[in-house]
Amino acid sequence: MKNTVRELRTALGWSQADLGERLDVSRQTVNAIETGKYDPSLPLAFKIAAVFALSIESIFTPGD
Repeated sequence: MKNTVRELRTALGWSQADLGERLDVSRQTVNAIETGKYDPSLPLAFKIAAVFALSIESIFTPGD
């Protein structure tokens, strides 16, 4: 699954730790999501979408 989490996060000037705090996950989890090594659970995807005030579909897209 591809995502734009890194781009959204950096546009706001947040570190991975900052986003992790807002999502109640570790910085390592944010890194794994951004690099595509971990696909978030549906509840976490909803949290990510809410933090950025976007739809899940605008952040996450099917990958190869």
